[in-house]
Amino acid sequence: MFDGLRDIDWASMEHAYGSAEEVPALLRALRSPVAEERRKALDRFYGAVHHQGSVYPPTAASLPFLFELAVDAATPDRAAVVALLVSIGRESLESGFEDDGTEIEYDPPMGCGQAVAFLRERGAEFAELARDPDPAVRLAAIGGLGLFLDDADRAIAVLRERLAAERGMTARLRIVEAAATLTLRLPAASRQVGDWLAGLAADPAQDPATRLAALVQRARRAPDEIGENIVPAAVGLLRETARAIPARPIAPAPSRATAHPHEVAPQIAAAFEDLDRHARVYAPTTALLRTFHEALGARVTERTVVLAEQLSSPDPGSRLDAVRMSGELMRTWRGDHTRLLLLVTGQLTTDDQEIAAEAAAVLESCHPIAAPAREALAAHVDAQRAAHGPDVWAAPDARLRRSHQVAVRALARLGDAHALPSLLAALDNDADAWRAIQVAGHLPQAADRLVPRLCDHLRRVDLSRQWTEMSANATLSALAALGDPAAVPVVADTLDAAVRHERHGVTRSALKALGAFGPAATGARDTIRSFTTATDAHVRPAAVAALWAVDGDLAEVMPLLLDLLDDRITFRISDAADLLGEIGPPASAALPRLRDLLTHDYEWVGVPCAAALWEIGGEPEAPAVLDALLPAMARNPATANHVVACLDRMGPLAAPALPLLREQLALPRRGGRFENIDHDEELQRAARALIARLDPPTPPAPAPPTT
Repeated sequence: MFDGLRDIDWASMEHAYGSAEEVPALLRALRSPVAEERRKALDRFYGAVHHQGSVYPPTAASLPFLFELAVDAATPDRAAVVALLVSIGRESLESGFEDDGTEIEYDPPMGCGQAVAFLRERGAEFAELARDPDPAVRLAAIGGLGLFLDDADRAIAVLRERLAAERGMTARLRIVEAAATLTLRLPAASRQVGDWLAGLAADPAQDPATRLAALVQRARRAPDEIGENIVPAAVGLLRETARAIPARPIAPAPSRATAHPHEVAPQIAAAFEDLDRHARVYAPTTALLRTFHEALGARVTERTVVLAEQLSSPDPGSRLDAVRMSGELMRTWRGDHTRLLLLVTGQLTTDDQEIAAEAAAVLESCHPIAAPAREALAAHVDAQRAAHGPDVWAAPDARLRRSHQVAVRALARLGDAHALPSLLAALDNDADAWRAIQVAGHLPQAADRLVPRLCDHLRRVDLSRQWTEMSANATLSALAALGDPAAVPVVADTLDAAVRHERHGVTRSALKALGAFGPAATGARDTIRSFTTATDAHVRPAAVAALWAVDGDLAEVMPLLLDLLDDRITFRISDAADLLGEIGPPASAALPRLRDLLTHDYEWVGVPCAAALWEIGGEPEAPAVLDALLPAMARNPATANHVVACLDRMGPLAAPALPLLREQLALPRRGGRFENIDHDEELQRAARALIARLDPPTPPAPAPPTT
């Protein structure tokens, strides 16, 4: 076994973390008789050689040896090796090729083309693996029939054979999925597979999950041909499937070792916990239903009908997965999501804290549209405090603690004071205080109670430890949002500490916070001024902005801003342009340079400069501003919020933008900056208001007089 392994120059290749010289040892370890060695080798292979689905040259070079392991009956955990092979092939197809089959050229080169070529040469062997005596191997191999076997007739024959023989739901769903994948890859098989799937979907002798899978996979093959009857049919089959599957409680997540709290920021540890949590799937039909939602795409109303059925399932795991899918729909697609929000809100009162926590997390992530859930969310938080006491934020039960904390955060993001008692308890007891700090800035009405506690936390941050930077930045951001000048001294002290410990990110955050306090921070003016010549790319523009905010001395600030406009670092130019726009007409000395920058090839330079040009020069600059803004928004939709904000300030002169604005609002998928729900909701609101001003609806003609 492993002939030729030593002939490969593994050290000359790289995976996600550098040299691939460890790959031979990983491959050998996958055959180890010791289970822990095999587990560690597989984890390392996924983590480095197949990192997040990437296919590097050493990933492709490993395939012959992985295949040797897969087909050798003496290999322990063969199913895991087969699953790895299929994963590498699937990711190679998705990442390495265009829709028309053209291979994408990467620099440096990836291993996608080599991987796909090898696996298709071995396509027939996946047919044998799909008949393996080991059911786990068969399950892992099924996907390979759709992805790699080029003999469509043989692939279909094996899939039919396996569907007749397999009794497990997971295997049957995977067989139907592989059939649809085959037709997407080999269109010549489309009619034969389509007829088979249609027959399965309509066959009352089949179990409801298989019929549902056939219905969904037909939709996946041709989403443009989805008819109006498919959703009612799917809901009916989903209901039958739910009745056929025994409801099971959600199993607790496996415990994982965490780093010492003084070695890693709690925000980072929590982020990894969230990734791990969201990687878990609790219901056998979840992947199938995700496929159905992808096929339905922009049909928000129909998808909501399906999700309503999912959320009413008697199976807790199915509901938990449905809550997550609901959040994905609302964050990705535009539409009236009131019904879905209320359905998710209804999951707050379930007996399962995992579901309640996930529902609250969805409401928090969708807070720009979550107002309909406010009262129910407040009642839920108050009920938790009444039932479990005022310290429920720090409850020893991990599920209850997370459920309450996420619900409080969601409520705080809505600006609701019902969140305040738990936030104060968190800050007083220092129990997961970082979670409270992140949302404290949304409650300015409680600044008198929050600011002293936030200042106390900021004083206790030890910036000699790098992991504390995130906490310092979050606290400074919250203080800036609350705007209470009482925080100025502790912010100034934090600035001094950040400089001593060379924490440039905290230095920038402290400068931004001082700027937010405006003239109330005049006492820190000399300190701020000392940073206006800083070499750090982010600190210098933050210092200039803070100096203007606290002092307002145009004669001092203008030369600094003009220097930033001439900088080669693009975000320095953008920051300078933003501040020049804030200053307005008194900054007219910058007009020539701003006009030159309108033609910059990076939209995040051109757009801020165009906005500044309008704020400073006004109506005479309108044609040049529009000529810069509209093409930038068309090329890079992420600039849309900034463009629309400037257009709004231009008033009637923005009329040429009407077609682009209407086109933007007609898009079913969320746009704005990075498809962020916060930015997109603001974009839609601003665009609708601007259209109404620029092109108000014609009032109805008066009714003719009656005789």
